[in-house]
Amino acid sequence: MSYTREEKVSATALQTEIESRLGTCEPQVELLLAEVSGTTLRLFIDHPDGVTLGLCERVSSYLSDYRERFAIEVSSPGQDRPLTKPQHYTRYLGRHARVRLREAREGHKSLTGELVGASDCDVTIAADDALVTIPYEQIARSNLVPGE
Repeated sequence: MSYTREEKVSATALQTEIESRLGTCEPQVELLLAEVSGTTLRLFIDHPDGVTLGLCERVSSYLSDYRERFAIEVSSPGQDRPLTKPQHYTRYLGRHARVRLREAREGHKSLTGELVGASDCDVTIAADDALVTIPYEQIARSNLVPGE
């Protein structure tokens, strides 16, 4: 899914707002991704002890006022967990990821390869026998690739 700049700013503001709220109610919950798809607000969360149905229900209850605008889905990240912050890329160095770009780069809108480097500004992927460094602002969406 690609967003216009206005939708991306809105999604970012929404994610920041939800992170702030969860920080007071469930400080150990990490909001990995908040995305809006039509009338659905989809949240991917993580917790040091794992994500349970009870935790998903609690998180959903903290966001009950959003139900006026959205159907809310809360889930664990699963094996293909989204990567949305520099520390996510750093944590999973050595794993394979798929990175979808905002604009095509050398004819490709998507790259899949091993995460070999990450900084506060960009991520480096070993893909197709080459090292590719991608600034975070050029990434539309990224996730781990299970089993690789």
